[in-house]
Amino acid sequence: MDKNEIIEILKSENANEIYKKADKIRREHCGNIVHLRALIEFSNFCKKQCLYCGINSKNKNVKRYRLSENEIVETAKQAAKLGFKTIVLQSGEDDFFDTKKMCSIIESIKELNVAITLSIGEKTKEEYKAYKNSGADRYLLRIETTDENLYKKLHPNSDFKNRLNCLYDLKELGFETGTGVMIGLPEQTIESIADDILFFKKLNADMVGLGPFISHCDTELKDSPNGSFELALKALAITRVLMPKINIPATTAMETLLKDGRKIALTSGANVVMPNITPLSAKSNYSIYPHKQSVNANNSLELEKLKNEIEQIGDTISKDFGTSKNFIAQKDL
Repeated sequence: MDKNEIIEILKSENANEIYKKADKIRREHCGNIVHLRALIEFSNFCKKQCLYCGINSKNKNVKRYRLSENEIVETAKQAAKLGFKTIVLQSGEDDFFDTKKMCSIIESIKELNVAITLSIGEKTKEEYKAYKNSGADRYLLRIETTDENLYKKLHPNSDFKNRLNCLYDLKELGFETGTGVMIGLPEQTIESIADDILFFKKLNADMVGLGPFISHCDTELKDSPNGSFELALKALAITRVLMPKINIPATTAMETLLKDGRKIALTSGANVVMPNITPLSAKSNYSIYPHKQSVNANNSLELEKLKNEIEQIGDTISKDFGTSKNFIAQKDL
């Protein structure tokens, strides 16, 4: 699929064929299984000023919190007891958690015999290497848009080239590397979304997250319309067709924007769900966008409902670490 073909599908009014094709390809290459990841949002402090994000440093209305090292590790232990094989540690870009603190947390959680995904922003190559040596397996760093001019507008105190360099550093260091974009950002074009998808292929990403933009009332983009669920779903399906072996989450933004959005994504190429196990005292304050509809991993009824939902589409929950088939294939070369 070249750029023109991608644009044609993104513009099409009826994309049922690409959804069916993506679902078929996902099942052929990744199996009839869905991987669950336990998400711990351990800090909503952030030094960045991203215009779309509810926890950006300029937002004075958000109640800031940091989980202690002990709280993070105990929450991970709870996730492991529930059967989760991957722990995702996510935060704003918070310098309080320096290399020493992060490595200590990683080492403690690694003792639980789980895979560890980090999503904590731009760091130096030396910091990434320290995380890897401490036991971190995966790293998620969304590019958000590959349109450099749009990136600069949306990220006033960030550098596009540094973001790219971080992704290539992660690949070089042997991380299972994830990235992704928001669909429907103000001034984003269909052509730039096509470029985003081709960038995933060029990077040879192992994980890709795509979700619709959702405006937040405490950001500079509060008056911007939300992104299109349908357009985000098309981008997800095209990405699956182009990259058959990668992991693609059914993002919470999709479920937030449309009831049954998660289920629709799982039948259109996605194969990962990330239930949220952040302590209830903190969870509501990690408000990157409003009304976030994530599965509450602290609630057995919600987990059972998710299991039933997965079974209804002919899938089962994975019992392994859920390593990307794309990552395994590259290691075998």
